[in-house]
Parts: sequence; C-alpha cells; structure tokens
Amino acid sequence: MRRLEPRMGLREFEAGPIKVALGSCQGYEPDRLAQTTDELLRAAGDFRFNGLKVLVKPNLLRAGNNGLACTHPRVTGAVCRYLKDAGARVRVGDSPGFGSARRVARRIGLVDELKGLGVEVVNLDGAVRVRLPFGHSLGVSRQALENDLIFNLPKLKVHNQMRMTGAVKNLFGCVVGVRKAVAHTKHGDVSNRFESMLVELQGVLPQSMAMIDGIRAMHVKGPSGGEPYSLNLMGASLSNQALDTSIYMILNLRPDEIPLWREARARGYPGARPEDLAFPLRRPDEFDSRGFMIPKTLDPATFHPLRLAKSAVKRAWARIV
Repeated sequence: MRRLEPRMGLREFEAGPIKVALGSCQGYEPDRLAQTTDELLRAAGDFRFNGLKVLVKPNLLRAGNNGLACTHPRVTGAVCRYLKDAGARVRVGDSPGFGSARRVARRIGLVDELKGLGVEVVNLDGAVRVRLPFGHSLGVSRQALENDLIFNLPKLKVHNQMRMTGAVKNLFGCVVGVRKAVAHTKHGDVSNRFESMLVELQGVLPQSMAMIDGIRAMHVKGPSGGEPYSLNLMGASLSNQALDTSIYMILNLRPDEIPLWREARARGYPGARPEDLAFPLRRPDEFDSRGFMIPKTLDPATFHPLRLAKSAVKRAWARIV
C-alpha cells in the first residue's frame, strides 16, 4: 500500500459567511427532486462541473430497514443527472462495512435508478496509506483520491457512537473496507483521536461539496436500525462542516452533545459556528424537528479485537454471496 502525504488542507473559503442552501422537499417524486436539486446547488454557489471527474459518494451502509440506512436512490439519481447535464464525468462509489457498494446499490434500487445514465457504481477499493495531521495513517481508496471533486451525499440520521452522522462522517466511507473497523479499534475512545481522524480526513481527500438527504431521516438509534422521521429537508453547501452545522441547528443540538461538532469548533474549522453561515433560501428555524430523538447515551467507538475479526469474516462472506 503506497504511502501518500496530505496534499492539501481543508477547503479555503473567502472571507465572509459560507452559504448553506436549505429547502423543503415533500417526498421522493423525481420531478420534485430534480427541481430541488437544481435550486439548492445554484443557491449554494453555482459550482461549475463541466469536464470534472466527479465521485458521487452516497451512504450505502447496508440495504436493510427498507433502505432507510442509505441515501435514497432517487436523490443519488437526481444528482447524477444534474452533474451529467453539467458536463461532468460521473461515478458513484462507497465502501460499505459489509458487502460491496454495487450489491447494496442493487438491493436498494440504485442500479435501476442509474440505468441509461452511463454512470457505474464502484466499490472504493485500492487502499493508499495517507498520513493525517493527528499522527496516524488511514487506508484511503485510490478510486476516491483520483477525482477532481467528491460530491458527498449523506443521509441525515442519528448514530449510536457519534450521536449524529452527516456530511463529515459520510466521508469515512472513502476509507477502504475493514480498515474502518481497524481505525475504530486503534483510535476509538482514545482521547479525541477518533474525532480528529474523521475531521482531518476531509483535508486529504479531493475538494468536496455536500448535499444531504433529510427527507425521510432516521432517528431514535442508528446508523442502521433506527426509525423513520419525516423532516422533508434537503440541504447543500460547498462546505461539509457548514452543512452539518446547519443540521445541528435545525435539530436544536448543542456542540457538547455532538463529538464531531465539538472537535471542529475546538479547531476553529470554517463552518463550525452558526455565525459562519449564510442561508440564501430557508433558515434552520423554519423547519420543525419536534419529536426527533437522538441517542441519550453513546456506545463505545472502540471495536473489541474479536469484533474486528468477526467483521472481517462477515465482510468477506458478504462479498461472495
């Protein structure tokens, strides 16, 4: 596995607030999704995609729970159509904990959604050892690194270890396969190392932007076994952190409740504070999140070595069945 040193820092933003475009979207009807995607991306910064090699990175965690754990395939399809129409060269990819991205994509209907678009679904393999500023390395997918842009497509849901998972956490899927479990085993619950790893990962990946699927969110528990919550929200930003901060605001959360938010604020990352943000469309206080439940207590982030071994066996089996 070739070693790669960090080649860039976090995306630099010009002085002034970072735009977060928030919009209401009542369900996954294709025409409505296409219109909302267009409105959000234009308002977030009207990024130019022509000629760019773009990896669309949805959350393809697993196909259970009626697909609730994954970014909805129609959201991914809407983004891919937008990018293709804008002249981008597009692939969809992830590295699920178990099985392959294409297998999950097929089971949730994403492969069918992308038919006729000329967009393939790839498993993010080919680990490259990337050293992060906090002093440790991760095996990041070469297929993720070799892009002009990562279009990050997280699902809005709670997480039993991080309390919430959004745009910043979704980029952890660029770490190859069982290496994510190894990172849990090595860094989970050791000071702030796991949070440092997740927030610093952004800086060694290609430039990214994000749009979140919060139409039918997951609450109570997660990231896979929770319950649906109709928030009817989509949001987009050129900053992963800014988009996540806006979601925390909508859900009336505090930095001390969210380990990744607390870490980003401590580091002074752009977009980690509400005063860093501008809302060209709807504001966070225009969304009703009453009844949205987050985990009261957090599970350990560390994986026991036996769990790591079981994870490796389950992953290998899931890829051949």
